[in-house]
Amino acid sequence: MQRRKFLADATVASTLVATSLMAKAETIVPADTPKPFTVKAGEARFGVHTPFRGVNPNDLKISGKDTGGQLAVFEYIGREKIGPALHVHYEQDEVFSVIEGEYLFQVGDEKFTAKTGDTVFGPRKVPHTWIQVSDTGKLAYMVQPAGQLEEFFLALSALKAPPTEEQLQKLTIAHGMKNVGPPLSLK
Repeated sequence: MQRRKFLADATVASTLVATSLMAKAETIVPADTPKPFTVKAGEARFGVHTPFRGVNPNDLKISGKDTGGQLAVFEYIGREKIGPALHVHYEQDEVFSVIEGEYLFQVGDEKFTAKTGDTVFGPRKVPHTWIQVSDTGKLAYMVQPAGQLEEFFLALSALKAPPTEEQLQKLTIAHGMKNVGPPLSLK
């Protein structure tokens, strides 16, 4: 009789544990989780390329729409030695991973070189910029949370001509950033 009770209790306990684990798994991986996908080399997430200054490929690879607004990932391929103005993101951290080449970064008041394999963290509310030092280069960079950076690049790419400083500042402010200084120079 005790053995039967023990087996019955063990079955109930294991069922409760399994049910609890399944409930936890559902909170870790919600039912509305997006399907996996691949964005091939040279492609952009939704087929829309947003070249930086009309020259260097700067493509969205993972959209904030894919991550519930938590993260956006971009790939930058440098063919010219240029970089963005010194700018600040108010609500986003930015992480740069140097895939190829060498870059001069400024984060806050600090300037330093990052080479292939290096990772640079740009905290939100801290001005930062970079410029490519090598003849060619490639960066993967992420913003967390996603914010409006992908929309910013789409709006910038939609312009018929390079923006004036005033237009660029309006665009950055409208997308949660602000330019606070000039780009770095190698001269």
